[in-house]
Amino acid sequence: MNKRLICLTAMTLIAGASKAQQFIPLYPDSVVNSRNVPDKEVKKDNNGSLSFEKVSVPTVQLFLPPEDKANGAAMIVCPGGGYSFLAYTHEGINFAKRLNEMGITVLVLKYRMPDDATMRDRTIGPLQDAQQALRLVRQRAKEWHIDVNRVGLMGSSAGGHLAATAGTHFDHAYIPNPEQTNLRPDFLVLVYPVISMADSLTHQGSKNNLIGKDASPATVTAFSNELQVSDKTPPAFLVHATDDKGVVVGNSIAFYTALVRHNVPSELHAYQRGGHGFGMRTSNPDEHWLDRLENWLRDNGWLKRQ
Repeated sequence: MNKRLICLTAMTLIAGASKAQQFIPLYPDSVVNSRNVPDKEVKKDNNGSLSFEKVSVPTVQLFLPPEDKANGAAMIVCPGGGYSFLAYTHEGINFAKRLNEMGITVLVLKYRMPDDATMRDRTIGPLQDAQQALRLVRQRAKEWHIDVNRVGLMGSSAGGHLAATAGTHFDHAYIPNPEQTNLRPDFLVLVYPVISMADSLTHQGSKNNLIGKDASPATVTAFSNELQVSDKTPPAFLVHATDDKGVVVGNSIAFYTALVRHNVPSELHAYQRGGHGFGMRTSNPDEHWLDRLENWLRDNGWLKRQ
């Protein structure tokens, strides 16, 4: 089946804070770094919570904030799933609705899962999709009433690795970018992120799926984002649980330490409890980390004060 036909735009109205959900093909023509093979994507619905496996046709889903709250900020959200699936509702749609309440325009990115069967180079496929999403947002900024200088990238778990990779590898375009659109996120939001590919820190499943368990030392270094931080890396907000057994908190600490070393304004919230994948809420029902995020965004000027 023609992959472009699979990406046909659809529109559905929803209630609540978000004005609309619009599904948009990430690439207007052919998908870069893609083999001509059948689309075998698997969509799962667990009591209304969607997830996707074997994604080979990337899309973005647009969530517009209410007009009276829209403030020009934008966020691209990358769900996690160990580079093997996407926790699309839990770490995508749910975040989008809360960010809409802050007045942020949101695109949830359904990025490709690394797979030698569908990609010529699986290590860069997700990064290409993140860069293309940044390019798309800035190209359509006027249409969506977005300030091109207030575009953030948010990711959870392996999606956090993707966001951090895009935030440390923006000096090279891994996609066609003839108009030289800015591919640097203005800020990062990293939620219990995989940061490193080093065996002492990494989430082994994410590493194996993205670069392979026998990746060369040079590849491990290139995708260990704590080693790629510079003074040009975007400011970052990080949240993690100290008792995370899936992705150890040392990932966030290593990235935050590198940011501090390079004088990049950043903030780290390391909670005592919460485990991995806590999504909107930590284990403390009185603590809402997204409120801390909103304060940080406002304090740094990415959310304009009403």
